[in-house]
Amino acid sequence: MRVLIVEDEIPLAETVRHGLTEDGFVVEVVHNGEDAVWAATESTYDVIVLDIMLPKLNGYKVLEEIRERGVWAPVLMLTAKDGEYDQTDAFDLGADDYLTKPFSFLILVARLRALIRRGAPERPVVMTAGDLVLDPVKRRVERAGQEVTLTPREYGLLAYLMRHRGETVSKTQILESVWDPAFDGDPNVVEVYIRYLRLKLDAPFGRNAFETIRGMGYRLDANGG
Repeated sequence: MRVLIVEDEIPLAETVRHGLTEDGFVVEVVHNGEDAVWAATESTYDVIVLDIMLPKLNGYKVLEEIRERGVWAPVLMLTAKDGEYDQTDAFDLGADDYLTKPFSFLILVARLRALIRRGAPERPVVMTAGDLVLDPVKRRVERAGQEVTLTPREYGLLAYLMRHRGETVSKTQILESVWDPAFDGDPNVVEVYIRYLRLKLDAPFGRNAFETIRGMGYRLDANGG
């Protein structure tokens, strides 16, 4: 199992490298964003561990560039930045998991193994549901050819629903993927944001794409409503 560690704190990077090597991983380490982009595009990895605060290119930019270049290896963001908007930005750009420092090495290994088991299915550059279009590289959303401005949280929710269009997803699944796996607030916040999407993307265009499946969750009509 090949792992790329992108971390500018050299003692931490070496500690993680040693621990993962002892656990049977094949590990490569780079210490800045430019080297990370080069390594991720020149070699194949089963998973990438990516810090946000990096010299030359920050982790967000690295993530954006490798996804734009078609690198779909699962990415775990490992960082001291723990704000909800930091996490939202990471997931919007294509991160698969987020772990804050300080962290448990056992938890890191468990999450890496989970990401590797999940694999790296190719993610389309542009996602569509009828005339609803989301471009994750440009972070642009259009309905019927008209650009629609969304907040970061609205965008994250729409991106999740677009990836699962035609499927029914529960509030729990949405909260774990769009908010935080440890979210302990009011789960009805999902309903609030579904309503925001309806107001921006359905009502002005005479559509009904965001369906409530009673007792189960929500579904985005694969044909855009």
